Amino acid sequence: MNNISALIKQNKTKKSQRGQGMSEYIIIVAMIAVGAIAVFTNFGGVIRSQVAGMANELAGQDGTANVTAATTAAGKATASATKVTNMGTYAGQTN
Repeated sequence: MNNISALIKQNKTKKSQRGQGMSEYIIIVAMIAVGAIAVFTNFGGVIRSQVAGMANELAGQDGTANVTAATTAAGKATASATKVTNMGTYAGQTN
């Protein structure tokens, strides 16, 4: 009888450990997703403009305007990344 209760307890422990591992995995995936969203929010304009410029050049058209737009977007992303943001400046943020 004692062996049966020990096996039941061991089985419950294994199930809870598997659930804990899955929860940790979900948290890590969510953190990666939030990071990816932040990167694409800041650098999305740069990426779109560069891809549009390459597509125009491959099509035999002038892609200079798209490359210039990518440079402008990169400057804005750099300015946004270097801006100090904390709880003290939260109310004054516009973007």
